[in-house]
Amino acid sequence: MQNYLPACKIVSTHGVRGEMKALPLCDGAAFLAKFKRLFTSADGAGETRVLGVRAQGNVILLRLDGVTDMDAARAQVGRTYYLAKADAKLPRGRYFIDDLLGCDVVDADTDRVYGQLTNVDRPAAQDIYTVTDGAGEEHMLPAVPEFVKKIDIDARKIFVTPIEGMFTDAVNGDED
Repeated sequence: MQNYLPACKIVSTHGVRGEMKALPLCDGAAFLAKFKRLFTSADGAGETRVLGVRAQGNVILLRLDGVTDMDAARAQVGRTYYLAKADAKLPRGRYFIDDLLGCDVVDADTDRVYGQLTNVDRPAAQDIYTVTDGAGEEHMLPAVPEFVKKIDIDARKIFVTPIEGMFTDAVNGDED
């Protein structure tokens, strides 16, 4: 697990006073606005104070300490800024994807290990977990309360109640 996660990537300047357009690499402008500082590297170096964050369509408009004009903003284009996980206050039941990856996916009733969580996609309203079993096969698991019963980050386990065919061969339903 990492202590610093990508927050945004600067893609262009915005105006003449140092504001920058950035692609969000986290939950968006509202989440990023809660942070008072960002870092220029994934190891926590280059701490920079956040002066302002606001949404504009699918990008974030970002103002940082020390970036006061268009030339200074232009020099930031292409740079990724990182947030410290310790600075984040996630709502109860919410987790960083980085913390979930690598967790064992375990049957909540039988303790059978189905595999490890290897990817999290967000194609719609809920996340889709990719679980890779011991044979290297991938299984998709919607991250909804009907299937995901409990997440224990400290134990590195995700307890699930799958339906038939989710981790086994598909079931036709027309069979006797």
